[in-house]
Amino acid sequence: MTTRIYTLPIEETGWHVPGGGTTSFSWEYDQGRDRLLNLYEKGKQRQWNATERIDWSHAVDKDDPLGTPDEAISIYGSPTWERLGDRERAQVRLHTASWQFSQFLHGEQGALICASKIVQTVPDLDSKFYAATQVMDEARHVEAYSRYLHDKLELAYPINPHLKALLNDVVSDSRWDMTYLGMQVLIEGLALAAFGVIRDLAQDPLGRAINAYVMQDEARHVAFGRLALRDLYPQLTQAERDEREEFCVEACLLMRDRFTGEEIWRTLDFDADECVDYVSKSETLQQFRSMLFSRIVPTLRDIGLFGPKVRDAFAKMGVLGFEQVDVESLMANDERVAEEFDAERVQQVEETIAAGSDA
Repeated sequence: MTTRIYTLPIEETGWHVPGGGTTSFSWEYDQGRDRLLNLYEKGKQRQWNATERIDWSHAVDKDDPLGTPDEAISIYGSPTWERLGDRERAQVRLHTASWQFSQFLHGEQGALICASKIVQTVPDLDSKFYAATQVMDEARHVEAYSRYLHDKLELAYPINPHLKALLNDVVSDSRWDMTYLGMQVLIEGLALAAFGVIRDLAQDPLGRAINAYVMQDEARHVAFGRLALRDLYPQLTQAERDEREEFCVEACLLMRDRFTGEEIWRTLDFDADECVDYVSKSETLQQFRSMLFSRIVPTLRDIGLFGPKVRDAFAKMGVLGFEQVDVESLMANDERVAEEFDAERVQQVEETIAAGSDA
């Protein structure tokens, strides 16, 4: 993707992260955990081609790329919003969609790097098998989001500073379980919820379909992290678990604070401080932030990182109630919705063919 569509010169946003880690070879080829091997089988079966599965011929309206209601715009109702004319509001919609999908793109590249790192460092062969399928998944996601930004929106944003800080911590840590925890559980758990908002709220079929198909893969990735870490964390010392819980709290706070859209308001030359202040206090953002943790909270509980520090942080954030969410049901729904998108597309193709025959 050409960097000319970025809102900042690429020279100002270049980034290299030193990383460590021990390459782990496994010579035990005969044994493996059944649930991980089953996930590996599903990962092989569910590979798809972004060029063919997604209808790239669809024309996107750049004045309203996702077809979301005004109420879904984070500064809707603010003094800034009320001062804007129709053309300026259309720019807000375009830049908001571009910023959202840009962060999805950057997060997916982070996931691509982390998945390849897991193949290298994780000691168990069954985990290497599944992580190998995830590497291909993440490459496909990077391809899809990059193509959407380049071909349809012709606008992209650099990585958000909060996401960059978290990725820096995850990529640079040499311990394989921290790669799992940071990427598979925290970043991808949050991303699933953010993808779901667009999948379920947007009206434009292209933006919805991309997120639905990516979610079908990401649900497996979070399950992979849960299965691997649920076996490991009971074996750690309390001090080791405490360290990981501290990391989770800091990471969740970083992710919570990344959705004010400050980069958008500065790019559009709005009063960024006014916009950020309004967004931070808005009920819409509070509800959105709360929903973002719907998968992270029950997953941390499931893998055994749910001590007093984590519980207290989630209570203060108002998301502790998500601990009882059935993550397996959410994953099954992600699978079902993606299949429904496929069925709708097949039906549309058949109707088009039938219409041509009758003409």
